[in-house]
Amino acid sequence: MTARVAVLASGGGTNLQAILDYLDAQGDGRATTVSLVASDRSSSGALDRARRHGIEGIALDKAQREDALAGLLESRAIDYVALAGYLRFVPVSVTRQWRGRIVNVHPSLLPSFGGTGMYGIRVHQAVIEAGVRLTGVTVHFVDEEYDRGPIIAQWPTPVLPGDTPEVLAERVLAVEHALYPMALDAVARGRVTLGADDRVAGLASVAELVTFPAPQAFSGSQ
Repeated sequence: MTARVAVLASGGGTNLQAILDYLDAQGDGRATTVSLVASDRSSSGALDRARRHGIEGIALDKAQREDALAGLLESRAIDYVALAGYLRFVPVSVTRQWRGRIVNVHPSLLPSFGGTGMYGIRVHQAVIEAGVRLTGVTVHFVDEEYDRGPIIAQWPTPVLPGDTPEVLAERVLAVEHALYPMALDAVARGRVTLGADDRVAGLASVAELVTFPAPQAFSGSQ
C-alpha cells in the first residue's frame, strides 16, 4: 500500500512537479502517491499542476490554513506532508500530529540564511551580500519554528563570481528538484526516521539517497 502525501505550496509548484516526475519514474515500485495539493493562493500554479495530473487541488481559506488544516489532512487520510514553497506558518496541531512525517526544502545550508522572512530570492540576495562562496539546499523535518527542524539532507552549491540572486536561484533550484524528491521518498519508505530525541536516523550520508548516478544538477556542486 502506497503512502498518501499532501503537498502544500504557495507558488508555481516546480518542486511539486519534481516530486511527481520522480514518482512517475518509479512506476510500480513507488512508495508514495501525491493525493492532495493545497495552497494559500487560489492562483497558485501548483494547483494547476495538480489538476492537470488528476490530483485534488484545494485553495485554502483562512480557517483551513489554521485550525482546520489538521482536520483537512485527516479527512484525506494523509500519511506525509511535504512543504514545497509554502509561505505560511504551519499550525502546531499539524507539526505535532505529523511529527517525523512532515518535511520541507529550503534554499540554503541551514541554519544559515533561514528563519522568518527568509524565502525565495531574499535568501539568495542575503547569501550574495554576505560574501559566502558556498550555499546549497537543506531538506529537514518541520517543527514549530521556521527552518529549525532536524536536518535530513543537505547538498552544497557554489556561489560563483558575478552571480546575481536570480542566477544563483536557478542553480540552487535545480539541486532542490533533484534532492527533495529523493529525501521525501526516503522518509516515506522508512529509510529516514525522527527519534524521540529529535535525532535523524537511517542515513550515514546524503550520498546514500542517490541510488543511481547523481543527477546533472549536482555536477560541480560538491
